[in-house]
Amino acid sequence: MGSSIILGGIEKILSLVFLKTREHLEAAERKLLSLLMPEGLLEYFQILEVDQVEDQLHIYLDELNITPAGYENSNLESKGFMPSTEISDFPIRGQKVTLHIRRRRWTVLDTGEIITRDWNLVREGTRMTTEFGLFLKKIFG
Repeated sequence: MGSSIILGGIEKILSLVFLKTREHLEAAERKLLSLLMPEGLLEYFQILEVDQVEDQLHIYLDELNITPAGYENSNLESKGFMPSTEISDFPIRGQKVTLHIRRRRWTVLDTGEIITRDWNLVREGTRMTTEFGLFLKKIFG
């Protein structure tokens, strides 16, 4: 019985070490990605896939399911995404970069209204960097 208690304790310790190591690696990966992407992008978008085709990287991003400003008290349901928008970004390690961005849309369940995030409000309501502001301008005009 004593050895099973010891083994159980060792398993718990190893599990905690693994969890902390994984969290540390995820934080390091996120930090690296945030340095390569337009600043502020990863606050609103998730990278789904990265394809390398010859000398070009295609990075596919979906907008996160974060309630848009002004609708915090509304009953929303995510209804998929708008058609993808392609944006050329700065090269990474000599590779051309194309970002494929899909904006999320929601339905306000009480009214049936279809909404998307108002990026002008995001621009005005946050202290975003010039780089992210210019990036949003490329996407939405």
